[in-house]
Amino acid sequence: MPTPVATHDFLPGGLPAALEFLKRPRWELRELWLVRVWADRYQVVDVNKDYVEVRGVGYPDADIVPLLRAVNAAFDPATIHEPTGANYKEFRTGRRFPWAHDRVM
Repeated sequence: MPTPVATHDFLPGGLPAALEFLKRPRWELRELWLVRVWADRYQVVDVNKDYVEVRGVGYPDADIVPLLRAVNAAFDPATIHEPTGANYKEFRTGRRFPWAHDRVM
């Protein structure tokens, strides 16, 4: 892959700064396509294969869940932290909810 459009170094307790950084793709990237999560970094890729990268956080970390939700990635929060045999985990973005998913019947 080419070099990232922008990078952010994640520090412990730096979730608010990382979430603020993830607002950047709205202006510098096209429509978000997928997310790749390694054990030590997180990439948000658009339809043109341009991407931004957050270094220092990966699928073993608890802070990855809010980062994935920030870009509407389709993932299972119960299994995201499990190790994988592949180099990274890949999730599509643009998750949609059915009508009235939050209502109790």
